[in-house]
Amino acid sequence: MRTRVLHHFSEDPAIERFVPHVPTTNPSHPPAVWAIDGAHAPVYWFPRDCPRVTVWTDTAAELPAFQSCFTTTASRLHAIEHTWLARMQRVELYRYDLPADSFAPWPDADGQWISTESVVPLAVAAVGDVIDLHARASIELRIVPSLWPLRDVVVAGPWPFSIVRMLNAQAR
Repeated sequence: MRTRVLHHFSEDPAIERFVPHVPTTNPSHPPAVWAIDGAHAPVYWFPRDCPRVTVWTDTAAELPAFQSCFTTTASRLHAIEHTWLARMQRVELYRYDLPADSFAPWPDADGQWISTESVVPLAVAAVGDVIDLHARASIELRIVPSLWPLRDVVVAGPWPFSIVRMLNAQAR
């Protein structure tokens, strides 16, 4: 079943049309408009350039091993480096709702969708305090000196994950 509304998160509250573009982080990709489904949207509750590691469980059966591995009671864990905390505290982030009609799943990442056509948003809304947003969603948000140790554990593990903007992380 197709998702009816997809999302895009931005610090710009005035985007009238999303136009396909080649992402600077993936210059070999054809021009596209990028969106995320609601289930995976928390991956983007951050300032745009903020490096982050996110990991979660998909089933209740995975939860005990996940909680033991990450020493948490949560089913989802997000981490940023402490140098990004001030930006997290003051970011003004907006969620755009996009019609799913022209989008197709992007096979390289769960929950990601792309369109080769321009897309006019259906609505835009401020998301508010992103740290509070994490808390209300029962997502553990960790502030760490370096993302690399957690990244290595996440990549080696069996759980779904997303690792974003690691080029902006502290050096290994």
